[in-house]
Amino acid sequence: MPELQRLRPDHAPALLAFERENRAFFAASVPDRGDAYFTDFDARLAALLAEQSAGISHFHVLIDPDGEVLGRFNLMDAVDGAAELGFRMAEKATNRGLATATVQHLCTLAATDYALPTLRARAAVTNTPSRTVLTRTGFTPTGETLHLDGRPALAYVRRAGQGAVSPA
Repeated sequence: MPELQRLRPDHAPALLAFERENRAFFAASVPDRGDAYFTDFDARLAALLAEQSAGISHFHVLIDPDGEVLGRFNLMDAVDGAAELGFRMAEKATNRGLATATVQHLCTLAATDYALPTLRARAAVTNTPSRTVLTRTGFTPTGETLHLDGRPALAYVRRAGQGAVSPA
């Protein structure tokens, strides 16, 4: 069974492999990270780990029993009891309920371990899988429309105590 782990320096090789292997898949629904992300991966990871140490953000990876990264689940810009949730799953790990279960688990961690009872998220209108995960884990649309990399998107919010809803 995959395990959600807090991002550590030793995750670097598996994380970079995950990002490279799934780049085209991700770019179909979320903004592409760009070539500089891969060129400067080590420096970027060091910056993320420093941000995590400072309590600004909380980064997690979903690891399979063989040590492969199946997904990233992040709580970013944590301030005043709120943070922004972001997540991405490897193409081969989709349609198995892993994203929904992991987001639900991360929502619990956010409230209990990180004192973040309010989570915000954004998803492109065309990113039905992410919007479904958000809805199933108790996020509700705020009514705010925005753009992600030029794509129409919706904003969501979830407050502690809002549980998962029944899968459709």
